[in-house]
Amino acid sequence: MCGGLLPVINDCPGVAIYADPMIEKVFSNLMDNTLRHAGKATQVRISCNETEDGLVILYEDDGYGISDDDKELIFKPGIGQNTGFGLFLAREILAITGIAIREIGVYSEGAKFEILVPKGFFKAGEDA
Repeated sequence: MCGGLLPVINDCPGVAIYADPMIEKVFSNLMDNTLRHAGKATQVRISCNETEDGLVILYEDDGYGISDDDKELIFKPGIGQNTGFGLFLAREILAITGIAIREIGVYSEGAKFEILVPKGFFKAGEDA
């Protein structure tokens, strides 16, 4: 276990996402999973990149990562070592507003969750 506190580097200043208010629970669940399962993690980084299709948000830790066999399995209900519903519910919450999430990290280099926000569902810049 990584302990109770990790520094979070936020590289997404000035971004507003138009989503269900439960989106806070998504990021809370990702952090909880890092604290419970990432073991050697020393930090979390959240970064954003605007593309032609929308906004890509990356949530990354530098812990153990997720094996290729488990990348899709972790989003199924009842899977996991705690309640087994955290990432399943996270995906469902995001899907309400057309936002997708998947795990794209390299096992042993950390978990990396890619959140895809479609055009029209976010605002970036000083007036966000």
